[in-house]
Amino acid sequence: MKTMIHSLRAAAARRAAYKRTRREIASMPLGVAHDLDIDPTQSSVIARNVVYGR
Repeated sequence: MKTMIHSLRAAAARRAAYKRTRREIASMPLGVAHDLDIDPTQSSVIARNVVYGR
């Protein structure tokens, strides 16, 4: 039972990190995004790769 609760908490933490990362990338000023060579329209893909490692 403890491992299931631990797994659920870990999944919730990863989801929160994904949402936070996606939101930060999407709201980044365009000039900063270009300086970092990031396409803000790809925020979901970038956040997924960062958080979930895919």
